[in-house]
This record gives sequence, structure tokens and C-alpha cells, in this order.
Amino acid sequence: LIVDILGGIKESGSTNNIFLAVNMSNKKFGCLVSKYPTDLHYVGDNKCFPFYYGDGIDRIENITDWACQQVQKNYKDKNINKENIYHYVYAVLHNPTYRTTYEQNLTREFPRIPFYGDFWKWAEWGKQLMDIHLNYEEVEPYPLEREDMRVTEIHKVTPRLIAHKESGVIEVDTVTTLRGVPADGWEYQLGTYSALGWILERYKEKKPKDPTIAEKFNTYKFADYKEKVIDLLMRVCRVSVETMRIVKEMEGENAEK
Repeated sequence: LIVDILGGIKESGSTNNIFLAVNMSNKKFGCLVSKYPTDLHYVGDNKCFPFYYGDGIDRIENITDWACQQVQKNYKDKNINKENIYHYVYAVLHNPTYRTTYEQNLTREFPRIPFYGDFWKWAEWGKQLMDIHLNYEEVEPYPLEREDMRVTEIHKVTPRLIAHKESGVIEVDTVTTLRGVPADGWEYQLGTYSALGWILERYKEKKPKDPTIAEKFNTYKFADYKEKVIDLLMRVCRVSVETMRIVKEMEGENAEK
């Protein structure tokens, strides 16, 4: 049985909310939550489904009473509420078997949510995923080993931001290297990049093609953000490892009621 929970959800620009973005294109399916309204390319060409909609004063839960009643009826459990369902949906959308089974559907229509056997197990997985994805800047950094070469006066420090996945190494620059990235750290994907790869790509120094911008406004220097990026890489590594741990627990738990 498939319940179309997301299909009728309205969009909203409200703050103090949770926003679930899913990509709605012919690219690889992906989803990610945010504490803030997202742009239209947060996870590809996405649609954004907030938990609440309204004008910021009168807030209405976006999951309808009807959908909540259908879930309660199916599981014969009146304790299930709309927040639980939101968590459940987030878990299902991360399920590799779900993504494979409905791969073609997910390129052209809103996700439809199946009933899996143990609602509370999936809701808990979704809650854990939301927590680490929303609070990625606050998770405990993964204990990557940092190596710093001695810098001399004639030593020129050049940004690198290169990943060597097979050896679990990230070259930060010509002075600093991070070691010990586990294989799972590269598996969590955000679109075409891994989460770690996304950080490495976005913080590289790139000269703008426009000559005026390149001359007058190209002020970004990686060195100004190096320590912040290292800290972020360690935290995102933790997020990636924990995400993949939860996702792999989902495998084998896909029987629909």
C-alpha cells in the first residue's frame, strides 16, 4: 500500500521550521533537510516541503489530518503523530532499496511513501538522520589524523583540497594532510559529490572568468578559512559515517505491509 503523503504538501517561506528538499529532475535522486528555506538547487532541481506552512504566525502542520489517520489506521497505533511521520518519510527517502525500486518514478513525480513493517524503527532512523543533518556543525568531529610539515620562510603554501579515497587521505594544502578517512566517509552522496567531496570542491580557489570580477572582486583566499575547513571536514566526516551506518541498517528491513 502506497500513501501519497508528500504529494499534497504546500510550500512555504516561513522561518523557524524544518524544510525537506527532494530533487525533482532526471538526475540521481537525493534529499536533505534544512533549518532554513532553500534555493531551487539545494539538492539538484528540488522541491522543498516544510513541516509547517503559513505566514509565520498561524502555522499549520503540512502533513494532513487524513494522512496521519491513514498511518495510524494502518499501524493500529493512535500514538503516531505528524512529527513521527515526517521522520518516517525522511528515513524511507534514504532507503537504498526504495530508491532503486522507484528509481524511474522518482525522476518524474513526487515520492510516494510505502508502509514498512516496523513504523517506529523507521521513524527513529529518520529522527537520527534529521538530527545529524540539521546539526552537522555541532556533531563530534571525526578523529582524523592531522599532519603538518614545518613551514620555512621560503616555503610557499599552496591550497590542494584533494581527496585520495583509497588511502583515506585528504591533502588540505602543501603543508597539511588529514589521514584516516574511513571508506564509509566517502559513501554519503549529496548529488554528484560525496558530502566530503562537496566541501573540498566548494572551498577551492578559482579564478573567475569575467576579467572585471577577477581583477576587482576575487578576494577569496583559502588560507583565511583553512582551520574552519579542517574542522568542517572532520564534522562532515562524522555525519557521513553515521549516515551510512543508519542507511546500512535499513537494508533487509524493506518488507511492506
